[in-house]
Amino acid sequence: MKRPSPFNGMRHIALVVEKFEECEAFYTEIMGMEVLRKANEHLVYLTSGNDNLSLGRAKTQRICSPISVDHFGFIVNSKQELQDWYEFMRAKGVTLLDEPHDHSDGARSFHCRDPEGHVLQPLYHPTLSCQTLF
Repeated sequence: MKRPSPFNGMRHIALVVEKFEECEAFYTEIMGMEVLRKANEHLVYLTSGNDNLSLGRAKTQRICSPISVDHFGFIVNSKQELQDWYEFMRAKGVTLLDEPHDHSDGARSFHCRDPEGHVLQPLYHPTLSCQTLF
């Protein structure tokens, strides 16, 4: 059987969180995501415009995977935008795990934590940044 056409990227992550309200506030107020839809008081869908992040309240959502996620990334369009995000998050008191640094492939990133402890990687990447997806 022939493999179908390639996927069009990974644009949906679903997290189950204990600190539901704090995480929703972090992703909307700090990360600038918008509420796409509130399915109910225990489930909200957020977006940056070309992605979808689902937050489910831990006590009501079924946890589907026993495997932990190391981190997930948010793409920015330039190294300057990355620096601007770093300065903004530092000013907002976000837990920063390192400073912006270059990678051997021309990328640049830093790492931080959301209120639940998930590690996020704001990232400039020369082949992914500035892509128009829609």
